[in-house]
Amino acid sequence: MALLGADEAMSWPEVILLLGVLLLVAFLIAIVIVGMFESRKTKAEAARADDMRQLVHRFEQLAESTLDAQQRAAADLAELRSRTASIEQILRTVE
Repeated sequence: MALLGADEAMSWPEVILLLGVLLLVAFLIAIVIVGMFESRKTKAEAARADDMRQLVHRFEQLAESTLDAQQRAAADLAELRSRTASIEQILRTVE
């Protein structure tokens, strides 16, 4: 297509072709933009999922350390009870 002069006019097939090409270009640009947004959303979801996995892992470590501390405290308490029972036994035999 040549540039139109002042007295030249485009025929209907040329106008329809030009509008079709413009619509096709606009459609392709829209698809690229939507793809970019979807890609960004997918990356954000992946980052959020990774953060959640890290949080769950830290929670599991905390739960394990808390369980260990509870078991040690229970063992210490059992030992103190046995010592107290031994001391009470000794005190009863002394009386």
